Amino acid sequence: MRIAVLNGPNLNLLGVREPELYGSSTLSQVENGLAVVARELGVSIECSQENGEGALIDIVHGLRGRVEGAVVNFGAYSHTSLALRDALVGVDVPFVEVHVTNVYAREPERRHSMLASAAVGVVVGLGTQGYELALRGLVATLRARSTGA
Repeated sequence: MRIAVLNGPNLNLLGVREPELYGSSTLSQVENGLAVVARELGVSIECSQENGEGALIDIVHGLRGRVEGAVVNFGAYSHTSLALRDALVGVDVPFVEVHVTNVYAREPERRHSMLASAAVGVVVGLGTQGYELALRGLVATLRARSTGA
């Protein structure tokens, strides 16, 4: 099973940008940790990060037929981009949405996700550990679907 891990704008600054909100782990450290979890689960992952919405849409389009699922943190685009939601739905890739912070305890504009209604699940507010939980949950869900459980 192949899983994509997609990160959006400003996540290249993870560990540097507002560490009081986002923590001190870098995106590279998160990805390395996910690689360990992926091996444990017997799946492979491919990680991408882009700051531009169009570039993210292109990556999502490229997932069609290549991956069984995705873990996505599209950052601020999660709250504004119907285009990213439509791309994910269009390529028929089940996904779990992740946010490092608890978006529901932040500014009002962050409290709505354009992606959530199409997601398998959403993990918010658990720091970078949310990525691992999202990966584990997604893999379990996909395996249950494939066995009809």
